[in-house]
Amino acid sequence: MKIATILDQIDLGSMALPEFQRGYVWNRDQVRGLMQSLYRRYPIGSLLVWVTRSEGAASRGDQAPAPGVVKLLLDGQQRITTLYGIIRGRPPRFFDGNAQAFTGLYFHLEDEVFEFYMPTKMKDNPLWVNITELMQAGVGKFIGRLYAVPELANRMEVYIQRLTAIDGIKNIDLHVEEVTGEDKTIDVVVDIFNRVNSGGTKLSQGDLALAKICAAWPEARQAMKEVLVGWEKAGFHFNLDWLLRNITTILTGEASFSALKDVNAPQFQKGLVLAQDACNYLLNMISGRLGLDHDRVLGGRYAFPVMTRYLVLRGGKLKDARERDRLLYWYVHSFLWGRFAGSTETVLNQDLKVLEPVDGALDRLIEQLRLSRGSLTIRPEDFAGWSLGARFYPMLYLLTRVYGARDWCSGVPLSANLLGKLNALQVHHIFPKALLYEHGYQKAEVNAIANLCFLTQGANLAISDRRPEVYLEEVEKRFPGALASQWVPLDRELWRVENYREFLAERRRLLAAAANRFVEELLNGSPAAPAAVSYSTTLEAAPAPMAADDEEIGALLEWLQANKLPRPELDFEICGPAGEVLTVVDLAWPNGVQEGYSQPVALVLQEDREQNRILNQLGYRYFNSAKDLRAYLEKLVGIAGEEEEVGH
Repeated sequence: MKIATILDQIDLGSMALPEFQRGYVWNRDQVRGLMQSLYRRYPIGSLLVWVTRSEGAASRGDQAPAPGVVKLLLDGQQRITTLYGIIRGRPPRFFDGNAQAFTGLYFHLEDEVFEFYMPTKMKDNPLWVNITELMQAGVGKFIGRLYAVPELANRMEVYIQRLTAIDGIKNIDLHVEEVTGEDKTIDVVVDIFNRVNSGGTKLSQGDLALAKICAAWPEARQAMKEVLVGWEKAGFHFNLDWLLRNITTILTGEASFSALKDVNAPQFQKGLVLAQDACNYLLNMISGRLGLDHDRVLGGRYAFPVMTRYLVLRGGKLKDARERDRLLYWYVHSFLWGRFAGSTETVLNQDLKVLEPVDGALDRLIEQLRLSRGSLTIRPEDFAGWSLGARFYPMLYLLTRVYGARDWCSGVPLSANLLGKLNALQVHHIFPKALLYEHGYQKAEVNAIANLCFLTQGANLAISDRRPEVYLEEVEKRFPGALASQWVPLDRELWRVENYREFLAERRRLLAAAANRFVEELLNGSPAAPAAVSYSTTLEAAPAPMAADDEEIGALLEWLQANKLPRPELDFEICGPAGEVLTVVDLAWPNGVQEGYSQPVALVLQEDREQNRILNQLGYRYFNSAKDLRAYLEKLVGIAGEEEEVGH
């Protein structure tokens, strides 16, 4: 089938993309490679389509399939999407990805190379040909331009041949292999897809489960995305698999996506509503009782499928503060000890099994946690982690919020109910980073959890990089007790930079004592806890606390979102096979920016040799500045930088 005919069939709705296919992930190098192969008339492989009835066919995009039968593209999405974008000058209606990867492609008639538009190199040069313009306007327009330059006359015949060769790409025949037959169920087709797509990203069990649901309820994926967008607006970033996991546990009591095989569309719709309401209830509860009110401090995300299942079994709400606190006791310990850092599905199933009968379920959950962990006592050395990605960073924020740690500029308690959710805190290094680096301390010590506290923006700016023995003394005089409220040792000798390690050890001891006191209150009851509890199933936005490096990361995240690139994992723990934390990076794409097509990528804002060794060993491409990472991404996926303009 000619390429032009394939594109026409896409426009008519006779060829579409199945719902279970993922989005467009090619980069500019791959686009150039495809066009170079087609120009040279090299084979680029065949296409594989699933011929099925239009009625009930779950396809991507907002275009309805043509009546009768439709050909759903199983293998060849990246190639056909690229060709459609270049030839039509716009993405197809089923498109989901970064269109700049194929926008602005040019060809040099003399050197026979494909490159993306750069004004300093290509502007007003008739030898650089806009491929999309050529495909749409034809060869004649460009011949006229070439004849207007007399010095090119002796090469006209060669140039016309090359223009014709590019224009003729539309008429190249591609072999289209068809999968047909009534026996070709969605399971069979997805298995075929995974086999022929072995070099790309295979479909997960979650993709397969969602594909089946979409066959019966085509709007399922979009409905789930709308729920995710709602959480994103409230400051929480979850992914489709995480939401699907919650739906699965709520509806089936099992963690495996395969458990959805007997769930019909109405049941799934109900499950989505239950999952959204349960997650909102829990997020409000965790925010209200623990003070963990935004994405950066929300530990233990994979404890949620257990908690949402428990909440639904309880009728959607908890009966009193006692039940709430015991559930939160389990939740806090689950993220402190990385309960779901290893074989997530296996551990989830272990916890889900003890939820029924629901009476006594919390006792069984807590006992199971004790059996797997041993002692649940928090020790000073547990606060020895570093960076915002450490598991005990949320505990530091939690203690600040629930115990009303006081600001060092105003003396006002920093609890959420006094400051309000919209008053963001900032991460403050008690010993300034510059001072510590100047005295030879390494990154892990400089960014130790025990060197961090939370202050209002005004306090953070007022203190700046002043020496601790100076400003801590002033704080204690102005607001007696404010330092102790932040678990800062009052021994003045420990405020000196040469005694920094002793300061860390003592503050860890104070933090551990406070943490144990709080979790014991959760387990055994707090006198201050109300008898009844009630939480909304609607979320409000809450800003994340900012660290010194967050401005750089924040700008990068905004740029990623503007260019429709996948959001990375922030403060990402890189774990070993047993779930042990090997290192923490500022952000990462553990499966690659283009999942399945590129290597893992990480940002490490302050270089560390041991960290570099670990990342190298695990095959990560890592960067020490957001600027360098951005330059890499621009090249990888084809985003116009300062030297490029797309669309000419």
